[in-house]
Amino acid sequence: MKLRDLFSDDAAIEPQAEAVDVKGLSVDSRAVKPGDLFFALAGSKTDGSRFIDAAINAGAVAVAGDRASPDCRVPFIVTPNPRRALAQAAARFYPRQPATIAAVTGTSGKTSVAAFTRQIWERLGHASASIGTIGLVSPKRTVYGSLTTPDPIALHKQLDEIAGEGVTHLAFEASSHGLDQFRLDGVRIAAGGFTNLTRDHMDYHPDVGHYLAAKLRLFRDLVAPDGAAVISADHDCSPEVIDAARSRSLRIIAVGRNADGAGEGIRLVGATVEGYAQNLALAHRGRSYTVKLPLVGEFQIENALVAAGLAIGTGSEPADVFATLQHLEGAKGRLELVGEHNGAPIFVDYAHKPDALAKSLQALRPYAKRKLVVIFGAGGDRDAGKRPIMGAIAAENADHVIVTDDNPRSENPETIRAAILATARGASDIGDRAEAIRTGISALQPGDALLIAGKGHETGQIVGDKVLPFSDHEAVAAVLAARVS
Repeated sequence: MKLRDLFSDDAAIEPQAEAVDVKGLSVDSRAVKPGDLFFALAGSKTDGSRFIDAAINAGAVAVAGDRASPDCRVPFIVTPNPRRALAQAAARFYPRQPATIAAVTGTSGKTSVAAFTRQIWERLGHASASIGTIGLVSPKRTVYGSLTTPDPIALHKQLDEIAGEGVTHLAFEASSHGLDQFRLDGVRIAAGGFTNLTRDHMDYHPDVGHYLAAKLRLFRDLVAPDGAAVISADHDCSPEVIDAARSRSLRIIAVGRNADGAGEGIRLVGATVEGYAQNLALAHRGRSYTVKLPLVGEFQIENALVAAGLAIGTGSEPADVFATLQHLEGAKGRLELVGEHNGAPIFVDYAHKPDALAKSLQALRPYAKRKLVVIFGAGGDRDAGKRPIMGAIAAENADHVIVTDDNPRSENPETIRAAILATARGASDIGDRAEAIRTGISALQPGDALLIAGKGHETGQIVGDKVLPFSDHEAVAAVLAARVS
């Protein structure tokens, strides 16, 4: 592809460089291949301009950045927003995308909404995929990943590949980092979803206002002008999200208890628990629907309704969409029932932030006739302020708390646990996560329920600069197998 075909009009390209042939894109000088265009991005820890010479030595035929490098030996393209330029260049370099794309943002629920939307579309006969925290799930392959929103080059390459494999419908997670860093620019988004906003990523965002503004980019900048905005109506910030969508004249589908069921909204009229399922009464466009949702927790109702709204907002018939909800399966590690001991259910959940932990514990309270037990920790090198908050939430909502290690990264694990234990009075301190799980399961009695929170689907534990093999699912299975034998 020619260099001139990768940039919009705001990029400064010398006339003699416009016809330079580009064979690939890169933001990592160590991964540059001959013929690549190298983007020198300024990051929080290092400046990509330091690696221009290394990229050229590796074969880069051009460099792009926000300020010219006078000593550059190849054409240098000056662009006011290199990150956005990278995403748009990636979209041009990998031009194929599924015909229908929905993106969901919010603090919690993104993974579930993306998975539910994919499942709804599948039930309706569409070749569907989802991309997010658990990776890529498509009809032909599942590729596990670690980033909620991949970098633009990886994302657009994936979009191009799955479109080539016949995927027509895609649901993906839009993280605040991805939105703030322009990773999603260039994706043709037909509908955007919003779940909720609570404390998270305060190690990245300077304040909650900045965090919300990043989320709102989905509606202010990225959803197509004739697209839909599906917004949970039951949160303090919901009016701001609705206003952002209304400012672009998007089709607004509010969902939840405060939605207008007589119009475009999907109103939750009522919900009752039945075993590990919930019976929902819904209203939409003046019609009533009864749905048995096979999931635990009111927050899963919110996720299911946002997913239903995204399907309706992208052209599916409401009655058909609501009929599919009875078949939904929870995403891996999202309040997932993974076994039982002495009749006590054991759940694994990804909850690693205050609001998510509170919601998960509250969702499981009906299943604990005796004691509700929680095992959790907190990640190192992340928002330290949420640790005592989570300790207090655990102590308030559970009958017994076991504080253990999550992903300590470069921090001292004991320091992390101490911050949690300071507000979790009476909690047990068991740093070894496998031992904590073994202790928690062994003590279960009939009428108890156990929540193992924080890591969900993850299959590794980050200690220092190493990723050690560890899975909550496998740890539970090992304990249960040992007790049976």
